[in-house]
Amino acid sequence: MNRREFLKGTAWMGLAASAAGCNGFRIPGSGAGGKMAFYADKPIRKLRVGVIGLRRGMVGVRSFASIPGCEVRAMCDLYHVNFIRAKKVLDKAGVKYKPREYTGPEDWKKICDADDIDLVYNATPWQLHVPIALYAMRAGKHVVTEVPSAFTVDECWELVETSESLERHCMMLENCCYGEIEMLALNLCRKGMFGELVHGEGAYIHDLRQYHYGDWLEDSPGWDYKQKHHAYWDYWRLRHNMVHKGNQYPTHGLGPVCQYMNINRGDRFDYLVSLESDQFGFESYAKSKYPADHWKSKKKVAMGDMNTTLLRTALGRSIMIQHDVSSPRPYSRINTISGTKGILTDYPYRVGWEEKPGIGVHRFFADAKAEEIRKTHMHPLWKQAGDLAKRMGGHGGMDFLMVLRLAYCLQNGLPLDQNVYDLASWSCLAELTEKSVRNNSAPQSVPDFTRGGWKTTPPLGIEGVDMTKLGMVGA
Repeated sequence: MNRREFLKGTAWMGLAASAAGCNGFRIPGSGAGGKMAFYADKPIRKLRVGVIGLRRGMVGVRSFASIPGCEVRAMCDLYHVNFIRAKKVLDKAGVKYKPREYTGPEDWKKICDADDIDLVYNATPWQLHVPIALYAMRAGKHVVTEVPSAFTVDECWELVETSESLERHCMMLENCCYGEIEMLALNLCRKGMFGELVHGEGAYIHDLRQYHYGDWLEDSPGWDYKQKHHAYWDYWRLRHNMVHKGNQYPTHGLGPVCQYMNINRGDRFDYLVSLESDQFGFESYAKSKYPADHWKSKKKVAMGDMNTTLLRTALGRSIMIQHDVSSPRPYSRINTISGTKGILTDYPYRVGWEEKPGIGVHRFFADAKAEEIRKTHMHPLWKQAGDLAKRMGGHGGMDFLMVLRLAYCLQNGLPLDQNVYDLASWSCLAELTEKSVRNNSAPQSVPDFTRGGWKTTPPLGIEGVDMTKLGMVGA
């Protein structure tokens, strides 16, 4: 379904939304752009959650089960073993309720349609991100979706317009925005320690060959072969990379840089160019691992090993984003932000800025001073809940902090840290980078999903949580 057909097919939703007390359907260019950046639903003191996809969704199960005022009412997955894992997580959290379990391939619709669900937590394979998000919003639910939340510009517009018309939150679960160093960098940017921001860099460099070819779980000690399933169900990620080029997973490195630079909140993407190497890593791995007549040895992979994308913003800033999941390299998201006075970069964490005007930054601060800066300028959210987050686990604690802020905002009727415009502008790079790569790195314009709203939307603040306002307190 293209965008025009989608608009025709869902015109009735605007009338339904108006009848329900919403403001009706927003047509691009109508002057309503950016409204979801400010949108806050009425407080949901008791937040009832349905989790779809338990492999990655276990983060949601564990976190919501531990946050006051949250309940995981229903779970959906194709594998029974994941329900066993979820039960152990819930038992450890000491919950007294038992979530409903759904196992059919279309049973996620039952969660979206249920009357006792406020939020749908969508942690499924990529091809289900958009269908579930759209269905959930049309069923009256808020929805959060794993990364990336869409793969085409048309899909991004559908999510934006549906979110606006029905006034339902549609947020991408970009956990890397909640990493300790990422939030430290955001705090330093807001304090002006780097001066006027000029350039940012991010990446997703992660050796995932074993996951793509289904070897990771199979090679794990003690794996129960009776319950064998691949690291990525039905090789969905490998199958995607067999036909697509470009950066299909841009948001881990991109999201934090966008928050530093106030993308969609004072600035926006203008255009991009993308270049990538040929494919070497996946195919050589498969040939060394499997017999010559095995289907994995025979399959060609379209996606090159290293993709490098350059973005220019409306205010003249530049961003570099890289993607490589098929090379034997140490993990890195790069996470660099530089300005007219200084720089922070990660992997490993280093920082430096001009201490006297005109002196320049010829080397990073010594380790002891960098550590002092990390402690002194730690983001309030990490000060408030960082120790708890580390105990909860999940990528060093950032998974839990992401869910904690999400629950806090919904319970207290606050706008979310990430909105549907962030989801769209970050996710649309999947299609636009592929178009650029397939056209000799030709420039591609990035749509303004806010339709001008970026000019008046204030930057994301340095937000924390008031632990006394979680759950049923004040209800």
